Amino acid sequence: MQERPQTQAEQEEGAIPSKRYFTIGEASKLCDLKPHVLRYWEQEFEQIKPVKRNNRRYYQRQDLLLIRQIKGLLYEQGLTIAGARQWLSGDAGGDDNSRYKQLLRQTISELEGILENLKPKR
Repeated sequence: MQERPQTQAEQEEGAIPSKRYFTIGEASKLCDLKPHVLRYWEQEFEQIKPVKRNNRRYYQRQDLLLIRQIKGLLYEQGLTIAGARQWLSGDAGGDDNSRYKQLLRQTISELEGILENLKPKR
């Protein structure tokens, strides 16, 4: 099965291509993180579970989405690893409303970044 090539807009937006598995190198580029950070986060966050075959890691789309979410929690929201772990497990001391609000803030931030990339440069 052949995958369709990414459009220029998808490449600029950082959209995840429509394929089943991604190597650690591909995941690293798509999430804008170094491979050693991904390997470290696998140890810290039980939710990140790449498929391992022949001593190689293969990430799926849901892994990449989770990694991007963790990156937002750590780098944009300023949470510690323990805080991000707690937030992901739902024990952040707040209700679902606070989790949804944080997710919305992160989504809005990403959309604003996309909008900036789409604006004509002068």
